[in-house]
Amino acid sequence: MSNQEAISEDIIYAVDDKPGLTESFFAALQHVLASFVGIITPTLIIGGVLGLGSEIPYLISMALFVSGVGTFIQARRVGPVGSGLICVQGTSFAFLGTILATGFTVKATGGNNDEVLATIFAVCFLAAFVEIFISFFIEKLGKVIKPVVTGVVITTIGVYLIKVGMTDIGGGQWLLTNMPEKFASASNLIVGFSVVALVVLLNASKNQWVRLTAVVVAMIVGWLLAVLLGIAKFEVGEFDLIAMPIPFKYGFNVDFGAMIAFGFLYLITAIESTGDITANCAVSKLPVKGASYLARIRGGILGDGVNSMIAAAFNTFPNTTFSQNNGVIQLTGVASRYIGLWIGAILIVLGLFPVIGAVLQNIPKPVLGGATLVMFGTVAAAGVKILASEKINRRSLLIIAVSLGMGLGVSFVPELFINAPKLVTAIFGSAVTVSGLTAIVMTLVLPENYSASTDHLN
Repeated sequence: MSNQEAISEDIIYAVDDKPGLTESFFAALQHVLASFVGIITPTLIIGGVLGLGSEIPYLISMALFVSGVGTFIQARRVGPVGSGLICVQGTSFAFLGTILATGFTVKATGGNNDEVLATIFAVCFLAAFVEIFISFFIEKLGKVIKPVVTGVVITTIGVYLIKVGMTDIGGGQWLLTNMPEKFASASNLIVGFSVVALVVLLNASKNQWVRLTAVVVAMIVGWLLAVLLGIAKFEVGEFDLIAMPIPFKYGFNVDFGAMIAFGFLYLITAIESTGDITANCAVSKLPVKGASYLARIRGGILGDGVNSMIAAAFNTFPNTTFSQNNGVIQLTGVASRYIGLWIGAILIVLGLFPVIGAVLQNIPKPVLGGATLVMFGTVAAAGVKILASEKINRRSLLIIAVSLGMGLGVSFVPELFINAPKLVTAIFGSAVTVSGLTAIVMTLVLPENYSASTDHLN
């Protein structure tokens, strides 16, 4: 039975309990199934949109490998690094827009795929120091990064990325650019929106396992439908039998302008992870205040930063703490951090075999688009939920309006900075960065009594 930390009968194995071999393996497998699609999807999108081609299987392998290493660190705790909880690490969706913008900038100057990846990973590596630094001041960060700021940023991320999901439903960016007459064919739309409908249908189920695996099941069914409609292709090119993790395989090329944008995103993901770790503590029946709680938060955010540095060093994109695994803990009643070690081991093993990435690379674009459209919509909805949780007065309404207007305006009219210096484009070319910086500046500049002082205008 559980130890003294298990203060509720809802928990079968508390944080420091050690389940048996069989229980550990199957509990870990459930977490892997719940997070697998989230881990690989950003890499599939980045690889597809930036045209990285033959590099995609290796990048997927590294995404799985580093997620395993990061999850192991979070659960095991290495010195001050790690939360000591089942905090599954996975590739963050928050960085997608800025990664794509950085990649397109390098390509616009004639850079090849290696130079694109060298720049992205170098910037991600160096900017991760921001999250490492702020982990020591996380309790004070809330005084600057208010819910209005995080809500605006997360909403912007979701809304900005919806375009990516919808483009994939139509067949993908390559098809739109090179064969527009075949874009958004009836077959593509049927498959894409069938996946959307199935995700919604499965999420409406009363069975929690069905809801947890909704995206995986919907993508499998969508892939089968794509085969029946003749729009699925299966091509497996050459790949190594084993994916050897090679530090900075593509080189190291720093873009200081992009670093500012990435540094800001690390700041926002630290706030997000604070919420996820707090929820993890709650479902694990641990305190959500006091010294032990703050120690877990600091260790978890520090772990996020260190794991993102490891990710960049080993050729994958920034990591963050996933939230869907909190649902698995609540469902199974297994909160033991030793399960995190098993999850890490499984992901590391999966990441060593590029054949997995080679197969997943063949997921039809409409299938991927249908799944990601729901994911990105969920991100936007999470941002709206944060905003709705706050009392919206004149001040906060103005901050939200101007921040969203600025951020989405840059997204809709990327040519706005076409004649600006490269540094300006790198910083302000990202919708997420612009909306976030606008929200922070307005939060600091507009006085708290702004609403009261303008009431006489009514």
